[in-house]
Amino acid sequence: MIITKSTPSVLFFDSGMGGLSVVASVKERLPNLHCHYLFDHAGFPYGEKQEDFLIERVGELLEQAVKLLNIKLIVVACNTASTIVLPHLRHEIKVPIVGVVPAIKPAAVLSKRKIIGLLATPGTIHRQYTQDLIDKFASDCKVLRIGSTKLVELAENYLATGFVDDEEVLKTVKEWVELDKKLQPDVVVLGCTHFPLLKQSLKKALGEITLLDSGDAIGRRVANLIDDFKLESVLETYDVSSYAFYTGSIEAYEKIIRENSFKRYGFTCLQEFKKFVKD
Repeated sequence: MIITKSTPSVLFFDSGMGGLSVVASVKERLPNLHCHYLFDHAGFPYGEKQEDFLIERVGELLEQAVKLLNIKLIVVACNTASTIVLPHLRHEIKVPIVGVVPAIKPAAVLSKRKIIGLLATPGTIHRQYTQDLIDKFASDCKVLRIGSTKLVELAENYLATGFVDDEEVLKTVKEWVELDKKLQPDVVVLGCTHFPLLKQSLKKALGEITLLDSGDAIGRRVANLIDDFKLESVLETYDVSSYAFYTGSIEAYEKIIRENSFKRYGFTCLQEFKKFVKD
């Protein structure tokens, strides 16, 4: 593995592999984007972690990554982390940082029934940041909330195996499905980057409901920042490999499965971040 100071890159960061849904959205706009991916397997899942823990942990990991990988722009492809750590990161790390927040604003505009569903991790569901978004952009809407870490696990399993347990997905959103039609949300915000990976299964469970995520908005934001900060060189490194890194320990067989998933998104290999730091 050769990563040099002449290889400026965008870093996508998540607690797991769900941020690959954001990678896909960004690369639809910027197919030649050179990027790396770092996921905090040792800290997974983030949805139930304490705020102080996440602020310290995410800050430390990203500071290391910026120095070692010559990162010029960071995408925190995790709703839970974004709702907590962005102000701290922007104070400590002097590169542009893009976060992912629940698409409450466009959902409120689209909803004809003025009933919105927010499907996210428990942490995102209960965070004040999320409530502030609702108060600011959806004060005229009723917002129904479901917090789930099970869907995160199902999405990770889908990336590894290609299989989604539709019955488990249905169980997660059953309380909405069982509502009288006129009381159901007509727009559901996927407030975790893992959840767009389960769109087909969620559509089966929820029926004729619009599903919204932040992927397209993130793609536009990254493209604008690259232009605003004159980061053209990020797009010129076509022959440089993109790498995925993880923290913690992954068994050999599982690592092979995960590595194959990353290769489908254009990442050359999967390596433990700690070992790379030591090297």
